[in-house]
Formats: sequence, structure tokens, C-alpha cells
Amino acid sequence: MIAKAATALSMALCSAAPATAESWTERKCALYAAAMEDALGLLGRDGISDAFLSENAAFIAQGCTERGRFCPQTAQERALADMLTLMTMNEGMASTFVPFACPG
Repeated sequence: MIAKAATALSMALCSAAPATAESWTERKCALYAAAMEDALGLLGRDGISDAFLSENAAFIAQGCTERGRFCPQTAQERALADMLTLMTMNEGMASTFVPFACPG
């Protein structure tokens, strides 16, 4: 009886979710965009190329779904990429979420 009530409650709660609920993909992208701004605020923009910033902006603009598009070139870009990777992992994303890929 309790199991049936718990199942019914669970189903009711799931069906009550708003239709406009953000998908996990959308949520991850929003979190990545916020992490990018926070990380830039902490590290600054010195040593980070316009190309690197543009690639990140493009990744966010297309919904954060294309992986492995670019490689950090400077020490500061690598520091930013590392920070973004840790920040996104702290939000529950896999380390493969970030758009960085370097040959090797």
C-alpha cells in the first residue's frame, strides 16, 4: 500500500513539472556560460586571445553541443581551460563537456 502511494506521488510530481523546464543540456550550457564569466573575472583577460574567447562564445551560442573544437595556446588560456573544466565538473558535468581538444 505504501509502495503504491509512493509510486503515485512520484508519478504525480513528475507529471506536474512545467512544460518549460530547462533540459539538462540547456542547464549545462547556462552553467558553462556563467562559469566562463566567473573565471574571466578571477583570471582576467591578459594572455587570452580574441580567438580563444570567440571560440568559447561560439560554443555557447550554438548550445554547447559541439565538443573538442579548439586548444588553449597560452599559459593563461590553459589556466582558464583548467578552471572551466573544474568548475563544470563541480556542477555535475563530465570533464568531456568542455570544448577543448588538443592534438597529441
